Amino acid sequence: MRLYQMQDSGNCYKVRLAAARLGLPLELVGIDILKGESRTDDFLRRNPNGRVPTLEFDDGRTLAESNAIMFYLAEGTPLLPAARFARAEALQWMFFEQYSHEPYIAVARFWHSIKPGGREEKKDRFPEWHERGYQALAVMERHLSTHDWFAGDACSIADIALYAYTHVAHEGDFDIAPYKAIGAWMERLRAEPGHVPMDWRP
Repeated sequence: MRLYQMQDSGNCYKVRLAAARLGLPLELVGIDILKGESRTDDFLRRNPNGRVPTLEFDDGRTLAESNAIMFYLAEGTPLLPAARFARAEALQWMFFEQYSHEPYIAVARFWHSIKPGGREEKKDRFPEWHERGYQALAVMERHLSTHDWFAGDACSIADIALYAYTHVAHEGDFDIAPYKAIGAWMERLRAEPGHVPMDWRP
């Protein structure tokens, strides 16, 4: 399998981390979105939406959207709960991540630390991103104050989905030190077998 990706993208990291946890081989193909490489005709044939990550199978089929890719890879493994309710919980938190978490924490990080000149260009947007991002962190903190994981009794793709951008939230000028339950959860996740950091490459 080939993963078209950008190394410092949290969405791409989700897929690399899930694959590493599952012992699945990946061939990485670098795509620099800042240079427009996800908008070329060649890439758009693989993903008409022009976004990374995009997973390409040996038979030529492709799958986009980080959480959909993780769901596919985790099928039949401990990273996707088998119990019906826990499986739905995993989806619940993955939808939360894409709707209430990533649009603020990930976007603030992109403009603050990745896009050259982005901090000044989007300075008027940061108050909203921080307000909404802290709201998402508060939701996570409340859940984690009474649960070890986000779906069922074990680490799942829901945890990976939320970890990817939470653990680098400081790069978007978020202070997560006061969120003790989140901090303990991140330590648990990093202690899981097969864990790899964001800069890891297979």
